[in-house]
Amino acid sequence: MLDLRPLPALADNYIWTLAEEDGRGIVVDPGEAGPVLAAMAAGFEPVAILLTHHHWDHIDGTSNLLAQHKVPVFAPCDERIAWTTQPVADGDRVTIPGLGWSFDVLAVPGHTRSHVAFVGQGVVFCGDTLFSLGCGRLFEGTPAQMLASLDRLAALPDDTLVCCGHEYTQANGVFAQTAEPTNRARDERLAVVARLRAQGQPSVPSTLGSERACNPFLRSDQPELRQRLATERGVLAPDRVQAFAALRQWKDDFRA
Repeated sequence: MLDLRPLPALADNYIWTLAEEDGRGIVVDPGEAGPVLAAMAAGFEPVAILLTHHHWDHIDGTSNLLAQHKVPVFAPCDERIAWTTQPVADGDRVTIPGLGWSFDVLAVPGHTRSHVAFVGQGVVFCGDTLFSLGCGRLFEGTPAQMLASLDRLAALPDDTLVCCGHEYTQANGVFAQTAEPTNRARDERLAVVARLRAQGQPSVPSTLGSERACNPFLRSDQPELRQRLATERGVLAPDRVQAFAALRQWKDDFRA
């Protein structure tokens, strides 16, 4: 059994580690070094770092970790990431040294132009593209790009563990209830999330099957959601891209 852990970091980030029983494993999106160094003191041994995109809160701990432990850094081809030793692009397969694990690289632009996801070992490390009950803001991409990226992720198997970059589930859930009020599966999941958060536990990972059933950004073709866009936002969206764009703008404007 592999040990998958979200390490809380900064205000609401997660740094992900995935390790063998002997403690050797990978670090994903270290926005700061401290949580990883604490894990190392408890027996975790990083053999590689994976970065999904260039935002500081996902990469700024990399230099301090490399000062402690020289390992390869797999990251998208982007001049804004200074520590990359193994640039990756869509369609690449990453092999983790010493472990024999492999991860397929998916280009998932939208949040940023060079964002990638790493898929393997039953998980997807998706950074800020797909969130639990949400998706990332469109800082550098178009709605069509982001929808295509989400479609790629949504095509993964139901039991794929969704390892996203932030603890946003409850806030995303409030918007999801507004956008699609009668989604029972979503409400059942939010009840579980409320219990986890009350105990100080992460709400992630979720599963891709649950996201498809509960996440409005994977459900922009649903009749209720389309009707809500019409009644609440005055948007009659003739296709999925326009529906998704209107939904993302609604979320950007939303105040609970």
